[in-house]
Amino acid sequence: MSLQEFIGQTISLEVAREADFGYFLTDGTEDVLLHKNETNQELALNEKVDVFLYTDSRGRVTATTTIPKITVGVYDWAVVSDVNPGLGVFVDIGIQKDMLLGEEDLPVHSSVWPTIGDVLFITLRVNKNNRLYVKLATDPVVEAHAQKAERAVFNKSVHGYVYRTAKVGSWIFTAEGYKGFIHESQRRKEPRLGQKVEGRIIDVKEDGTVNVSLLPRKEEALDVDAEQILSVLNERNGAMPYWDKSMPDDIQEKFHMSKASFKRALGRLMKEGKVYQEEGWTYIKGK
Repeated sequence: MSLQEFIGQTISLEVAREADFGYFLTDGTEDVLLHKNETNQELALNEKVDVFLYTDSRGRVTATTTIPKITVGVYDWAVVSDVNPGLGVFVDIGIQKDMLLGEEDLPVHSSVWPTIGDVLFITLRVNKNNRLYVKLATDPVVEAHAQKAERAVFNKSVHGYVYRTAKVGSWIFTAEGYKGFIHESQRRKEPRLGQKVEGRIIDVKEDGTVNVSLLPRKEEALDVDAEQILSVLNERNGAMPYWDKSMPDDIQEKFHMSKASFKRALGRLMKEGKVYQEEGWTYIKGK
C-alpha cells in the first residue's frame, strides 16, 4: 500500500536514515520525512516509531510523532484557531499544522461562521488530491456518540456547542452528551457554528434527544429586557424613538426581543416610574 493511503492516520514506520534536518522513515517501499521539529526524541537506525502522516503546504506527505486524537474517521472536539474569509476556518488538532475546514463546508452566511476559540466536533477527510481537510460531524455521527436523556432532566440547565445551524434552528451537543435542538423561537439571535450556548431543557423526546431554550425564564427575561431598554435609552441620552406602538420588526432589529416582551418590560419600567412615553418616543424620567 502507498503511504498516501495513510494520510490522516497513525502508522508504524522504520528509521531508514538520518539527515541534518530529520529522519527518513520507511515502510519498506516508500520513504517519508520526519523533520526534527516534528519530534522531541532521538531515533536510531532501524528503530520502529509511531507517526501521524499529513500533507504539508506543498501537498507532500510528512510525518510527526505528535499523535492527535482526531484522525480520519475518528471524531473529537477541536478549537478554531483562525478564520480566513473566502477560504474557511482553521482548526487546531494538536499538531504543528492547523487543519482547514473549507468555506464550502461552512454555513452560507458568514455571520454564523465559527470565530477563534469556538469548538467543533470533527474528523479529518482526504480529498482526491490527497490533501487533508476537516470534516464536521453530521447528525448520524452525533447520534452515535450521544447519550439518551431521561425525563428527569426536564427543565434542567445545560450548556453545549452548536454543531449544525440553520434558519429554523440550531443543533447542539451538550456537555452531558445529549443531542439537542434549539428552535428559532427559542433563541433571540442565531448562534454561531461551534459557539458555546447555555439554556434549559424544555422537552425530552422519546428517542432521548432534547429540545433546549436559550431564552431566560419569564422573570429573568423581564429583568434582562428592562435592562436592555434602559441601556438603549442611556446610550441615546435618555430618549429613543421607540414606544409600545412601534413596529415588531423595528423592535426585533434594535432590541433582539419580540414586541410582546418589549411591551411587558416597558410597562414595568413605566409602572416603576423610570420612563414615560410621549408622541412616539420613550424618555427616562429626570433627563
